[in-house]
Amino acid sequence: MRARTRQGLRSSTRQQGGRRRRAVSAATAVAIGVMMLGALAPPAASAPPAVSAAAAAAGPDPVQQSLKALVRDDGMPAALASVKDRDGRTRTYTAGLGDLATGAPVPVDGQVRIGSNTKTFVAVVVLQLVAERRMDLDASVDTYLPGLVRGEGIDGRHITVRHLLQQTSGLPNYSNYLGDDVRYYAPRELLATALQHPADFAPGTSWKYSNTNYVLAGLIVQKVTGRPLAEEIDRRVVRRAGLRHTYFPAPGDASIREPHPHGYYRESTDAPLRDITEIDPSWGWAAGQMVSTGSDLNRFFGALLAGHLLPRAQLARMRSTVPAEATFGPGARYGLGLVSRPLPCGGLSWGHGGSFPGYETRGGATDDGRAANVAVTMQLDDEAGRRNLERAVDTALCR
Repeated sequence: MRARTRQGLRSSTRQQGGRRRRAVSAATAVAIGVMMLGALAPPAASAPPAVSAAAAAAGPDPVQQSLKALVRDDGMPAALASVKDRDGRTRTYTAGLGDLATGAPVPVDGQVRIGSNTKTFVAVVVLQLVAERRMDLDASVDTYLPGLVRGEGIDGRHITVRHLLQQTSGLPNYSNYLGDDVRYYAPRELLATALQHPADFAPGTSWKYSNTNYVLAGLIVQKVTGRPLAEEIDRRVVRRAGLRHTYFPAPGDASIREPHPHGYYRESTDAPLRDITEIDPSWGWAAGQMVSTGSDLNRFFGALLAGHLLPRAQLARMRSTVPAEATFGPGARYGLGLVSRPLPCGGLSWGHGGSFPGYETRGGATDDGRAANVAVTMQLDDEAGRRNLERAVDTALCR
């Protein structure tokens, strides 16, 4: 999604959905000066017991070094990470500055906008409803929202719930076509924007990342449950997984509730950084509106893989994947709102990742209990920076 200044809900290195840029009010935009590197931060009070200070001081920590490189070499204002090993020990890290205007440090395990990681939360809710026999993966969109989805080459009678979750519907990506207004968008307005454009392909015949799929999935959840999507995510996932710093912002809420690093945007390579921390997130909705922390994301993906959020049959369906290398890189595959990536040390990581104006996150969890999440406070526009961010996650999972 490319527009003027707001970047899109990119969930991996090469998302074909693009990156959306949006204009930011001059009253809130802040030009930024120099950046500094932070040191290894102590663990958050709510995190599991961390390794000892003596162990941390034993030598250069490869995760800390990778965060410093993201700030030093890739120009990120800040980077932060939470890493859990297979024994349940957690380390938290920071580098850079949390607020470049004041020089404030990066909050340890601070909240960030998690972008397309939201899709995994939505997919879990859908699959819980499938397990309850209130939804069917192979039912058509028209089963739940009759007559709503029509357009050039688009017919909701031929698009299934599975097509939506697996990004095989062929629906065009609405976020490629939004205007430059920073304002509230109703979910059906986002869908209507997509339906003004022709289908990318016939349902089930190809794969292409589209935020429209998850907006539509969210609308179906609301129709089936009779409750707002945000309430269903909170009740079914956030509270069940014990996530204490994760939420779906309410309409009109442009702030981030808890301690957080500021997010930044650069109009061009030679332009100053602008603070875009406060922004209406409604244009992301079910495709990318949520806020969380690295440790909460680790807990979420760990709980998911351990079978605490879905019955075995539905988790197996979620992990049934199709090739997605063109978007997510070599060896990557896309399940139902879940991405698998091969690790350089062997095995797979399962996660999603996401982008939102001012923030980019990457992470994953493994079947043996490891988990890592790394966030930076500016979206990455270059391939080298994205590779470096993903390498930081690989370093954390393979250490």
